[in-house]
Amino acid sequence: MDNQTTNLSLGQNLWNIAEIDERRAELLCRQENISASLAKLLILRKIPPNAIAGFLNPKLATLTPDPSILKDMDKAAERIAEAVINHQKIAIIGDYDVDGATSTSVMRLFLTYLGVSTAVHIPEREEGYGPSDLAFQEFSDFGANLVLTVDCGTSAFEVLNRAAPNFDIIVIDHHEAETKLPDVYAVVNPKRLDQSDERPDLAYMAAVGVVFMTIIAINRALRQKGFYTQDLPEPKLMQWLDLVALGTVCDVVPLLGLNRAFVTQGLKIMAERKNLGLKTLIDAANISEKPDAYHLGFVLGPRINACGRVGKASIGSRLLCSANPIEALHLAEEMNTYNQERKDVECFVLEQAVEMLEGSPQTYPMAFVASKGWHQGVIGIVAGRLKERYNLPAFVMSIEEDEVKGSARSIEGVDLGALIIAAKEKGVITKGGGHTMAAGFSLTEEQIPAFRQFAGEYIAKSLNNTKPYPILNIDLSLSLLAANSSLCEELERLKPFGTGNPEPLILLRDVYFQKPYIIGSGHIKCELTNLAANTRLPAIAFKVADTELGNEILSQRHDCYDVVGTLRFNRWNNSTSLQFIITDIKRAK
Repeated sequence: MDNQTTNLSLGQNLWNIAEIDERRAELLCRQENISASLAKLLILRKIPPNAIAGFLNPKLATLTPDPSILKDMDKAAERIAEAVINHQKIAIIGDYDVDGATSTSVMRLFLTYLGVSTAVHIPEREEGYGPSDLAFQEFSDFGANLVLTVDCGTSAFEVLNRAAPNFDIIVIDHHEAETKLPDVYAVVNPKRLDQSDERPDLAYMAAVGVVFMTIIAINRALRQKGFYTQDLPEPKLMQWLDLVALGTVCDVVPLLGLNRAFVTQGLKIMAERKNLGLKTLIDAANISEKPDAYHLGFVLGPRINACGRVGKASIGSRLLCSANPIEALHLAEEMNTYNQERKDVECFVLEQAVEMLEGSPQTYPMAFVASKGWHQGVIGIVAGRLKERYNLPAFVMSIEEDEVKGSARSIEGVDLGALIIAAKEKGVITKGGGHTMAAGFSLTEEQIPAFRQFAGEYIAKSLNNTKPYPILNIDLSLSLLAANSSLCEELERLKPFGTGNPEPLILLRDVYFQKPYIIGSGHIKCELTNLAANTRLPAIAFKVADTELGNEILSQRHDCYDVVGTLRFNRWNNSTSLQFIITDIKRAK
């Protein structure tokens, strides 16, 4: 048995406990008047001393740059302002995910306030991502000659080239750009290769963030032209930050720099419940507390995404722009129905995929499955579930009559983007793209065996033919007594948590499990105790009742354990209590 295996936790993870310069943390603690734990966490997140105040209290006023910093922004803003002043119709095309829905909605709400007649096209998944000839035909029939593409368009060369003679097209996007850009009126994208790197955090923005910067620029242009009057005063742009926060969190971009300010301020706007559609969706999702980044990413976002996966893609944008309570309620209920359908379809596909994988020996270190009848809208989610279940790169394919559509998710050490490029060059898939951890691709049914072999050999080589184990990066190692309300209040200063700023993982040493019992769908509640300190901390472990970890907690052996998890306030029915969310455990040495 190798050393890695002997160090595995009961959750089959390797623990990596962060090492921190204690003297540096102590100095920062005194300088900033913060706790030692918070000082350590700021050091781990590599926040320089001169940026700590802005990180802990991010303000748009200090973090938002002049929009002109983005290439083509002034040109785009002037053209849109001209259309507003001249009462021209404007068309918008977005994407079918949350970033696309919020990007479209922010722009549409702003233009509607200004009195502009708009047409919106959100493509159905079968239509494909990005601008299409169908959309431009709709825009022509509508009578618009100015088209804004949001959260798409940077690489839509063929469609935009065909449409460009008849429309002024402005691309507002955040996807990776090539050296060549579409030959259109303007391309506003912080990932343009000729974009200044003066503000590197701008490249992290979701498309909705780029849209928000664009409406700041349009608003400024209109102000300078004397457009606003007593009858039509300048709008308060902050009112749309709730949608900016939603799109930013759900697009899983780093919550650093300007994004952090977007989400922090956007959550405050969301708590005011002024957007009718969003308020209705929050109520339909049974969120009874102030929404935070968790609710955006795991409760609201999936409902909007479900429309693009198994329903009508336009529902998300329509709901977020709705001004009719009856319509908003109908759309929110429809969204809930699609979300449940998405869950059912996902569960069906996942069960079949697991049965395939565990029903036969696997030649390569990957989860590779394909079947007819699998809904294309859920294969990406299922790939993610398989990756988590087996800690291996996962490929899930839906076999259709004319082609096979696939989605893949990866683990550390395997670059999916490079794998897909190599597979295209080898001719074992027809097309595809992605980045290190996720990719989409297409191939023929006949190519599946060759692609399986190619991907399997590529992954085996990348992993050096060793079995990978997931690594838990632990931020703090504490006694049970130190996991108190004061610490939790300090941890909350690091919110919003997300990509680039994960919720701190805490190791509590030498604790005992008391009074364990199962609740809900396989969750285990218990108390963590330390007899020496005579202290108790309520704890819960989610969906572990049928696992080795869960069986250990329920065994009541009275053994001593090291426990890893997160410390949170449990707010329910106007009461607040402290709770530890268990991620993993080991027997104490």
